[in-house]
Amino acid sequence: MIEKYCGGGMLYWNPAVERLSAEELKQLQGKKLRQTVDFAYNHSPFYRKLYDQAGIKPDDIKSIEDVTKLPFVKKQDLRDNYPFGMFAVPLSHIVRLHASSGTTGKPTVTGYTFGDLDLWTESLARGMYAAGVRKEDVVQNAYGYGLFTGGLGFHYAAERLGATVVPASSGNTQRQIELMMDLGSTVICCTPSYMVYLAEYAAKMGIDIEKDTKLRIGFFGAEPWSEETRKRIEDKTGLDAINVYGTSEISGPVVCECSEKTGIHFWSDIFLIEVIDPDTGEQLSEGEKGELVVTVLGKEGLPMIRWRTGDITSIIEEKCNCGRYHPRIERIMGRADDMFIVRGVNVFPSQVEYALMQVNEVSEHYQIILERDEAGLDDMRIQVEIKPEFHNKMDVNQLTKKVADTLKSYLNVTPKVEIMEPESLPRFEGKAKRVIDRRKV
Repeated sequence: MIEKYCGGGMLYWNPAVERLSAEELKQLQGKKLRQTVDFAYNHSPFYRKLYDQAGIKPDDIKSIEDVTKLPFVKKQDLRDNYPFGMFAVPLSHIVRLHASSGTTGKPTVTGYTFGDLDLWTESLARGMYAAGVRKEDVVQNAYGYGLFTGGLGFHYAAERLGATVVPASSGNTQRQIELMMDLGSTVICCTPSYMVYLAEYAAKMGIDIEKDTKLRIGFFGAEPWSEETRKRIEDKTGLDAINVYGTSEISGPVVCECSEKTGIHFWSDIFLIEVIDPDTGEQLSEGEKGELVVTVLGKEGLPMIRWRTGDITSIIEEKCNCGRYHPRIERIMGRADDMFIVRGVNVFPSQVEYALMQVNEVSEHYQIILERDEAGLDDMRIQVEIKPEFHNKMDVNQLTKKVADTLKSYLNVTPKVEIMEPESLPRFEGKAKRVIDRRKV
């Protein structure tokens, strides 16, 4: 496999697919979309009922433009059919189950056949290779293993590349740093907030990530993060910080940026992506921000056709400088259901982070607290740590005003700001919990 795909120092993991032209990819997508809809209609009672109610038959799908004829699939559909009601194959053909946390109700259960796992692994292996991972690398995987899809996705993708995998899982920070030192890890996979914490913890141990380890690439996802946070991680650690995307419904962490870092590649032979107006459901044009909709081409266990991810982004169609025509998406701005409204203004946590990172004196650690005042109006309070090197060296009131003014200029709303002592806010080994909403009764 390795010799066939990436021997001889080639730039592509699977050149036969990765080097296809835009027109060739469109033709391939059309063929695979027809096959996927036909399979779902004939094997999944859920999809047969959904399409019958919409008056749609598989023969109606003749090209990728016809995808708009198909109804959307939403998270509520998974909850309504919990646990296996949307599966298209018997449970005896399912070789793995994953599930969401279920923090807002019933968890969503996803099932994978051998073919689904192969598709997932192939997609992420291509992405990791495009970002620079090779069989000589030692990949330290600090995502959680278990019902969460993060850990296993990177594990199998790195193994497919022939790299050496260190299945460290999440947490146990001192041990993580000892492992990367002792085993010579060159690649790290974790959340961006945990990478920030790892760098801080290493510094307390007298270890400089850039100078004292062999780490060179980091794959960061599972939570929104900004370009400014990328820059800070890269400046602190010397890593090439690569953005990752996935949802458990489409196969966990499944796509990422290439080494150009100008958008996340979606492989056209595996995915058909759209961006829609989240209110009307109408397709938007290239560059317009809206909700990402994903169709997984060839998924068997739990087909995902026009899956509304809830994530806000835009599509880049033009050829990437890496030489690939496969479309890309911009950095995820946030989830449609993560957006909150403060005094009539729409705010995403990622916007708050981006604004904070414009202020050199504050760190990457912050929290957003939403409250209501005595008049019943919404208030947003931002707690952010001052960097240790500025602690007790500058006027806190002056810094508070600087942060508040910066936030107002980016958000069009004036939050309350609290400058916190260094190391006073929580650290997170998994997904960071940035928003505390105290407005709910």
